[in-house]
Amino acid sequence: MNQERERALLKKIKSREGITGIIGMGYVGLPLAIEFAKAGFPVISLDIDEHKVNRINAGKSYIGHISDQAIKVLSEHNCLATSDFSRLGETDCVLICVPTPLTRNHEPDVSFIKSTAETIARHLHPGQLVVLESTTYPGTTREVLKPILEHGGLTAGRDFFLAYSPEREDPGNTTFPTASLPKVVGGLTDRCLGLACALYESIVAAVVPVSSPETAEATKLLENIFRSVNIALVNEMKMVFHRMGLDIWEVIAAAKSKPFGFMPFYPGPGLGGHCIPIDPFYLTWRAREFDISTRFIELAGEINTAMPLFVLAGVVEALNDEMKSLKGSRILLLGVAYKKDVDDMRESPGLRLMELLQQRGAEVDYHDPHISVLPATRKYRFEKQSVDLTSESLQAYDAVIIVTDHSAVDYDFIGREAGLIIDTRNAMAGRTGVSARVVKA
Repeated sequence: MNQERERALLKKIKSREGITGIIGMGYVGLPLAIEFAKAGFPVISLDIDEHKVNRINAGKSYIGHISDQAIKVLSEHNCLATSDFSRLGETDCVLICVPTPLTRNHEPDVSFIKSTAETIARHLHPGQLVVLESTTYPGTTREVLKPILEHGGLTAGRDFFLAYSPEREDPGNTTFPTASLPKVVGGLTDRCLGLACALYESIVAAVVPVSSPETAEATKLLENIFRSVNIALVNEMKMVFHRMGLDIWEVIAAAKSKPFGFMPFYPGPGLGGHCIPIDPFYLTWRAREFDISTRFIELAGEINTAMPLFVLAGVVEALNDEMKSLKGSRILLLGVAYKKDVDDMRESPGLRLMELLQQRGAEVDYHDPHISVLPATRKYRFEKQSVDLTSESLQAYDAVIIVTDHSAVDYDFIGREAGLIIDTRNAMAGRTGVSARVVKA
């Protein structure tokens, strides 16, 4: 019977008639829905946020780097967005793209995966394929997702199919859009793997099958831990070279001239985004269950987490040189997104820096061309709006801190009008006509 279900589902996937339900219309789920729609699949986009649902159905984007035209692909292909999760009963394939944050104690929070699994279980039917894309620790698909889905009596690998394929989205990256990124896929069984691979082969350039869901889960963690560790290294080198009076950016530029054995990573005010600041802690938590201490990974996390404090110290020192105290000073943060040219604020070091400055008595404003109003996040509740950059406003600030080096910002203008600039991104390097005092931090 399971072979018949496998053949029936594979036929629907190959003919692109299989209805694909995607849960979570954020930075991962929305691009995925667009790609499946472009490939000709019927798509049901599911989210609990009515605002997102209404925007999708109106052909309007709510993510800065995704255009309205891209959203309209969904409506042009009669693909529905809804908050009615009973529609899962109509789907042949279900992809889970929900958040996996950390708790206050830096432990994995898989509550969104669990609640989503419970919802799917109520509408699960024989022959369905369920794929988890959310970043998580090795074992989640088998130990957390599978038992919940099987609660209604269906068995994974026999009655329905289960797999894991980690998302690899890089918001705002036009060089590597969703369709160009190879998809790593691990299935609970060989049949699960084959079906999941067939599904993703319909929308991406290449599929990389691996032996198990756990291997696929570990692959995503390794990718991001690699970045976390190397960013921590250059952040630590920045602090060391700062004491020595050396410019880390110049050192990196010289080192990357070597055609082998070196890969450039760049320092900053801290780590942001949903992946790199969070994913390493998923592995350290899981490793403790196997009595393994991940000292190297945890040290990298400590260094990256402490970078806003290093920037704060640089601000205090720079103000002292101006015979000013941080308390009572007016500070402007340039950029609060976690990286350039996106409106993504998840885990942004700019928010932590804003908190630190305010705690020490500074008056803090921000300018970000991609974020007009600071929305509430899990950690912060700032009620601020982006201020305009004018000669008068820039001259009124005691310090301007470049946190995110957005391309849309006129740094030459800022260099002429501001008095003191704290540059955490090397954005002012090589600019002429700069009258402001520039301090790297």
